[in-house]
Amino acid sequence: MTVTVSATLAVNEALQEKRRQGVRVLPLGFGEAGLPVHPVMRDQLSAGNGANAYGPVAGSAALREAAAGYWERRGLPTDPSMVIAGPGSKPLLYSLLLELGGDTAIAAPSWVSYAAQSRLVGSRPIMVPTATGQGGVPQPDLLHAAVTDARGQGRTVNAVVVTVPDNPTGTVAGEETVRRLAEVARELDLVVISDEIYRDLVHPDQDEVRVHSPADFAPERTVISTGLSKNLALGGWRIGVLRLPESEIGHRLRGGLLGVASEIWSSPAAPVQEAAAHAFTEPAELVDHIDRSRRLHGLVARGVTEAFTAAGAEVATPRAAFYLYPDFEPLREPLAALHGITTGPELTGLLLERFGMGVLPAVEFGESADTLRMRVATSLLYGDTEDRRYAALAATDPLALPWISGHLERLSEVLGGLLSDKSPSRVIPAPAGIATSAV
Repeated sequence: MTVTVSATLAVNEALQEKRRQGVRVLPLGFGEAGLPVHPVMRDQLSAGNGANAYGPVAGSAALREAAAGYWERRGLPTDPSMVIAGPGSKPLLYSLLLELGGDTAIAAPSWVSYAAQSRLVGSRPIMVPTATGQGGVPQPDLLHAAVTDARGQGRTVNAVVVTVPDNPTGTVAGEETVRRLAEVARELDLVVISDEIYRDLVHPDQDEVRVHSPADFAPERTVISTGLSKNLALGGWRIGVLRLPESEIGHRLRGGLLGVASEIWSSPAAPVQEAAAHAFTEPAELVDHIDRSRRLHGLVARGVTEAFTAAGAEVATPRAAFYLYPDFEPLREPLAALHGITTGPELTGLLLERFGMGVLPAVEFGESADTLRMRVATSLLYGDTEDRRYAALAATDPLALPWISGHLERLSEVLGGLLSDKSPSRVIPAPAGIATSAV
């Protein structure tokens, strides 16, 4: 199997090359949290720099106990022995898919790596559509039908992946959707893999939004993954944790996962584990930092949403994290007339090559190439220096900061230019690795 660079990383590299060429870019493709490391976390990492011994494969006792407490405070009692830490949630997810075997049902759209990793372990992902505003969770009735049909063809289907809150749409599936998903999983004997890495980033103005985990409704079969790359912007530190269910399913998975981990990463980096253990205890200063982060995410996502809706795109209101998923279907005719555009990759390719705007087409997230939706990540608009990012966190009105307002003005210019240009332009496909699937 030929494996190409993940689409999110590919678009980031494409934008970096355009910067080197002197092109003014709009960095809306890469889902990095875009914020500085809190000083407390810097101190914690420095304090652990003498920890150079291999540790337990499952992670240190301190980290597993802290993670268990984190889930306990969210209404999910957790035995620390059922927590496994790894060098990021991505390798943990891959190891879980490897251990589970069989095919996996995945929401469409969904984060690019779910389907890519499914293929890497030799499985065929079953893409199941989500409902508008209920991103990250396959429509339960469609899930039931898809899995039943696949099994009728002789395929083994062992799991379903959900994301709450969602990447790429920035929406949060409602209680009834998650409850029904859990019921279908129990009826069909599916393990639910619930990626909850954005759980702490619901926008503060979304008072009616509550994150419901499948573990609330099917605790015996739900595995939860999370980490610190989004809520504390520690993507480069590479630390993640899994919560396994206290059940026969969970104990079986634990043994297999530890075997896989022992042969791949041995144990997570010890200094990072020490810092992560502190973070999962949720000291007041980090809670405040996350609160300010999710406020910033919400304000900027709303500003970007307004630019897309003003241009005529349809956008489900983003409610968490730093994503939105605009749909250009209402503009299909003018896009075809002006630019000959009929597919999502053609649209995002034109935006990149002609306007320096990096976004990802829906095909990367499990939808058809004809779909004119795209994933927009807003978090790299906060500033290109640590000082600017701190200023964005502290600002009463971050949209008034000149570097953020400049990005928003440029976005409106790009969208206006895209739809008002009277001279046809040739279709420019996206660079390799962006317009095609991740594997």
